[in-house]
Amino acid sequence: MQESRKLKDYLIERPKPQGIDVLCSLKHFAIITYAVPADRFKGIFPERFQLDTVEIGGQEMGLISVVPFIDVDFTSAVFPFPKFTMGQTNYRIYIIDTETGERCVWFLGTTLDSWTLAVPRYVWNLPWHAGKVKFDCTVNEASGLYDKYHMQTTSNWAEATVSLIQSESDQFDFPGFPDVESALVYLTHPLTGFYYRRDGKLGTYRVWHKELAVKPAQLASANFKLLSTLGIVMESEQSSPYSVLIEPINEFTIYLPPTVIE
Repeated sequence: MQESRKLKDYLIERPKPQGIDVLCSLKHFAIITYAVPADRFKGIFPERFQLDTVEIGGQEMGLISVVPFIDVDFTSAVFPFPKFTMGQTNYRIYIIDTETGERCVWFLGTTLDSWTLAVPRYVWNLPWHAGKVKFDCTVNEASGLYDKYHMQTTSNWAEATVSLIQSESDQFDFPGFPDVESALVYLTHPLTGFYYRRDGKLGTYRVWHKELAVKPAQLASANFKLLSTLGIVMESEQSSPYSVLIEPINEFTIYLPPTVIE
């Protein structure tokens, strides 16, 4: 059983943006999470990091999330700058940094639908990949819930399709956690990510956001090619997620440039 966590213990004041830090709103923000046996993550990240496992049905499981959204009003957090809109899908594994004890994520990579991909991919060597990302979503104005949520990504690296449904009867359900708040801290509030750069070096980044107002949803269908290609979540398992969370829009601050560790 994961330990009890209170969000107030993880909320921090927003570090003052400077330099090339970015402010962006994330629209149609979803977190589709799968729980799979811990041994499927062997060799994916360095020994410095430990899988942040959850015990489900007496078995140690690792959690991995697919996070699709549309960057809207993507712009400088410091200076007047043009605003960009672009579809994006992130893939992340929940880990612990054994050097600091911080709970964070291992970032497998992202698909980005924008010509601005050139900067993170070639200047900072981030594991970002080109993709055409299309959303077809409808939010019910009365309930604030999604009448329709469909995302499709065309990409050589990570083809993806997902359809979600949402209703008033959806309930939070997080096996392996003592309560809903503890699970939401785990799933929605890691502020640090690590990854292998495209040159093989270890990199890290930080973000900031306030409490995310996510609501539960259900998966209608999904096919995430990257997860099956890596042998983490088989295609036959992708119809049974651990949890699905949605928030129509939120705001993130991204601190740039990313840092090279080694």
